[in-house]
Amino acid sequence: MRLAGLIGGLYDFIVATFGWWNENVTSRMIPFGSDLADRAKLVFKNNTGAAVLGLGYIIGFRYALIITLGSLFVWWLVVPGMALLFPTEVLNQWNPAITTAVGAMSPEEIFTSYGKSIGIGAIAMAGIIGINKSRDIIMGAVKRMKPTAKTTDIEPTTEQKNDADLSLRFIAIASIATLLITFIFFWFGVMGGKLLFAVVAILLTAIIAFLFTTVAANAIAIVGSNPVSGMTLMTLILASVVMVAVGLSGTGGMVAALIMGGVVCTALSMAGSFITDLKIGHWTGTQPRKQETWKFLGTLISAATVGGVMMLLNETYGFASGALAAPQANAMAAVIDPLMTGTGAPWVLYAIGAILAIILTWCKVPALAFALGMFIPIQLNVPLLIGGAVNWFVTSRSKNAEENKERGEKGNLIASGFIAGGALMGVISALLRFGGVQFDYTAWWANPLSELLSLVAYILLITYFIRATRK
Repeated sequence: MRLAGLIGGLYDFIVATFGWWNENVTSRMIPFGSDLADRAKLVFKNNTGAAVLGLGYIIGFRYALIITLGSLFVWWLVVPGMALLFPTEVLNQWNPAITTAVGAMSPEEIFTSYGKSIGIGAIAMAGIIGINKSRDIIMGAVKRMKPTAKTTDIEPTTEQKNDADLSLRFIAIASIATLLITFIFFWFGVMGGKLLFAVVAILLTAIIAFLFTTVAANAIAIVGSNPVSGMTLMTLILASVVMVAVGLSGTGGMVAALIMGGVVCTALSMAGSFITDLKIGHWTGTQPRKQETWKFLGTLISAATVGGVMMLLNETYGFASGALAAPQANAMAAVIDPLMTGTGAPWVLYAIGAILAIILTWCKVPALAFALGMFIPIQLNVPLLIGGAVNWFVTSRSKNAEENKERGEKGNLIASGFIAGGALMGVISALLRFGGVQFDYTAWWANPLSELLSLVAYILLITYFIRATRK
């Protein structure tokens, strides 16, 4: 894993810092592909990063295929279809800033203006469907919140002592301290000193987080999946409606709602992962008290570091610029934008996406995975499929099932190394850029040869991945 992390990290570092080869391979690198993109609005793109390749391997071929099919549906059917159906029309009923006819747009512009909105509608409906599917779990979680037994003075057994948790006093004090810190952050950092808005925000966030984390914990414990996306979306919608009702709207309201949703989403994710850790700890005989202690400590350390890293990445690259993909965050921001600003929204496109999600669910296709593929740019979806294909290849080449299993496990380590190495070196590259160390490779990347070199480097990286699993 260390060697894989070094190789993957250096690979992505060279691209991000020095730009020796292009980060994407596109069909525009050849004249025929360029003509096809201009006339038929058909384009193919693939990000050649090591981290994304590793992520695709871990996701697996099935879900990577579903995500990529969602992307191809938008880029190869919706985008050229809209250019064919509306060659001279300017469709800007919900966005007056659009002044170009659909047929005169590039494939990327059609995707941004129309295709993404269909994906947003599908994501929203997929989240609602996920909540509906989890209704039994939700009701069961609510019932389990009621106390069922009274405390007694009976001396606990050795087994009970080994299963002991941290004291309720400590949990209560830590919870109150967390709420106070969050309240102060809301009051001065988000609400601009408006006490009413801060009080409403902390009460709403605390109530939703308390209820939804119970659901998340039970969902992981019972079925092994956590409906985070759906519950986060519901949080954002509730937060938007409530904050508008108390007088907070516009850009400030969107920021507040997104931060409230971020707090709840983090709590849901932590609850789900913590329950998984406790399950593993129970199997291995680890005391819950020790797991909880180190889990809380790890949370504090990660909270203190991840925030700084995110601010650094936003300062150097920018999440809103498209340089760093934040698909679900952008999709959810787009959903609540009409609620907060009072502006028009492409409800027709949202409805098309919602209907598509219902159809996919009826056909037993994971709607959320397909919808995310519709929203995420194609260059970030195709490498997921390539990584998933590598997973299938290395785990099915041998007639010996045990050998295939060993190769798959080695592949997981290599993929994790690619992701960790790429992430670490990405932070280092961002630090260099923040410090003014930046190389201008714009002209070189405009040359099709940079994409050809990128393709060669990518093939060599995949070859190393496959060969490394055989050792």
